[in-house]
Amino acid sequence: MRDLAAEFVAQGHEPVVIVPDETLEVPWTEEAVAGVSVLRLRAPGTRGYGHLQRAVREMLLPLAMLRALRKSPFRRTHWDGLVWYSPTIFFGPLIWFLRRKSRCASYLILRDIFPEWSLDLGLMRRGPVYFFFKAVARFQYSVADFIGVQTPSNLPYLAGWASSAGRRLEVLQNWLAVAPDVGSSIAISDTVLAGRKIFVYIGNMGVAQGMDIFIELADSLRDRHDIGFLFVGRGTAVPHLEQMARSRALENTVFHEEVDPSEMPGLLSQCHAGLLALAPSHRTHNIPGKFLTYVQAGLPILARVNRGTDLAGLIEREHIGRAYVGDSVEELRALAEELADNVELGQRMEVNGRALASRMFSPEVAVRQVVAALSSQQDPLPPTAP
Repeated sequence: MRDLAAEFVAQGHEPVVIVPDETLEVPWTEEAVAGVSVLRLRAPGTRGYGHLQRAVREMLLPLAMLRALRKSPFRRTHWDGLVWYSPTIFFGPLIWFLRRKSRCASYLILRDIFPEWSLDLGLMRRGPVYFFFKAVARFQYSVADFIGVQTPSNLPYLAGWASSAGRRLEVLQNWLAVAPDVGSSIAISDTVLAGRKIFVYIGNMGVAQGMDIFIELADSLRDRHDIGFLFVGRGTAVPHLEQMARSRALENTVFHEEVDPSEMPGLLSQCHAGLLALAPSHRTHNIPGKFLTYVQAGLPILARVNRGTDLAGLIEREHIGRAYVGDSVEELRALAEELADNVELGQRMEVNGRALASRMFSPEVAVRQVVAALSSQQDPLPPTAP
């Protein structure tokens, strides 16, 4: 979102980024970040809590933000357009209020089709909780004039929503601005992985990722003293994954807490390939942000994904890595060794990845697409009921 806001500024617009902040002792603060106006509103935090407590806090999030917004100088602002990002699914009430007050168009950047993916993974059943979250998500859709999904396979899921007059559904590719290499607080040469070809995983590690197979992969490659695995990030599955690695006494695996995004170029410049995981039980499609980070850095990708996903087709079609569907550690090991040992293949994938990032996943393209949508509907009607 930082990259998107900065690109809005670069294209001559004046965005205001509104974010919740649990650390504030006052209702609101305003600051400039890289030329972008950022309005921080006091609201409950949502990270680092159990599922129930997090759900309650996310439900309270838009109400707390709205209360703080009414105490800020922006309470009388007339917005020309509203752009918001999901997850979370709970911003609907806040967008409804701002949209109705300003009678402006709204654009939902939808990156998480929830609660469907939770149902796919067996974390939720078709009961009261599922239908509650379904209603919340449906309300969020109802306050959007435009919805940008991240892959073509997501379009049929929202076909019913798009059938109403005045609504438009489209694919909005993910984006990532090119960042300079400012170094990294993680120096692989100072770890037990020094001198190895590093398969790195960055980002969230939770049940949606299905990460166990990568620990099993590392175990299967313990005899390859030239290959190592680095996991950087946070998530509910981290303690479990660390315990798996300890119980197997893996000396080729290191875990590290998440680092600032500015450190990613410096971190990935020390690595050989990027790991990507989507649990095979997923039926929804997405292209994780880490995918963009890898291809921009020129890292070949080793992905374990759900069958039929658009991501697998993209990886194979663009020749930027290997995508695997299945549960065989032996088959996954063969793909990992191919990426580790075939120098010419890796060089071709590096060139292809950087070219793909520039062609398809740039903030410039994303901003032009969002602005074109918002500009096409100058005076939308108040939101309809969900």
